[in-house]
Amino acid sequence: MAKRTDIIYGIRSVIEAIRAGKDVEKILIRTGLRGDLSSEMMAVAREFQVPFQYVPLEKINRIYSGNHQGVIAFVSPITYDRIENILPGIYERGDDPFILVLDQITDVRNLGAISRSAESAGVHAIIVPEKGSAMINADAVKTSAGALNLIPVVRTPSLKNTLLFLRDSGLSVFAATEKAESVLYSVNLRGPVAIVMGSEESGISPDVLRTADHLIKIPLFGKIGSLNVSAAASIVMFEVVRQRMQAGQPGI
Repeated sequence: MAKRTDIIYGIRSVIEAIRAGKDVEKILIRTGLRGDLSSEMMAVAREFQVPFQYVPLEKINRIYSGNHQGVIAFVSPITYDRIENILPGIYERGDDPFILVLDQITDVRNLGAISRSAESAGVHAIIVPEKGSAMINADAVKTSAGALNLIPVVRTPSLKNTLLFLRDSGLSVFAATEKAESVLYSVNLRGPVAIVMGSEESGISPDVLRTADHLIKIPLFGKIGSLNVSAAASIVMFEVVRQRMQAGQPGI
C-alpha cells in the first residue's frame, strides 16, 4: 500500500500533530475506544477545536489498514485563518469586507467550485463550520483550481456566533434562501456584507437563518425550481460585484 500523506494514524501521532500546529481537518475514532491516551487525545482535540467522529472499525480499515490503533486524522492541505485576524486588515485598506459563509455544504466538488468563484469575485474570506461541512482535501483544492490556496478559509465551531461577531463588526448578513420575499436584485449589497449559502438538500440551518439581517432569493422562472448551490453562489457573489462596480467602491 502506498503511503498516504494526507492522513496521520495512531493516537500519540495525532496528539503530537495537533499540538505541533498542523491543521487537522477531522479525526475518525473507532467506536468504543477507551483508555487514558485516547482521553488525552479527546481533550487536545477539544482544546484546539478539531472536529472528531466515532465510526465503525471497518470504516477506518477501508481508509488505512495498518496499525492505526483505532484512530486516523485527515491533514488539511490548507492553513485555516481566524476571522478576528482578517477583518481589521480589510478595513485598514479602506475596503468593505465581503465574506462568504457556507452552511451545510457537504459536497467537495461544490465547495471547490464555490471557492473558485469566490476568489474570482474578490471575496475576502470563506467561513465554514467545523461540523457538517465537506472536508477541504486535495479534491476540493483541485476543483477550486487552486483558489483554496489563495483565499483565507475560517473554520468555526458556531456559525451563529461567528455571524453575530460579523454583525458587531459592521457587516450586514444576507442569507440566500427560497423562503425569502426580497429578490436579490432589489437589495443594497454595496456595504460590508456577509453572504450565507446553504446546501441544496438542507438549505441554511434555522439558527443561522434567524441570525441573518436579510433574506434574499434568486428569481427563478423555469420548471425545475432550483439551482446547483455553486451556480447560485456565483450569481449572488457577482451581484455584489456588479453593485460595487456601479458605485465605484474601493476593492473592486
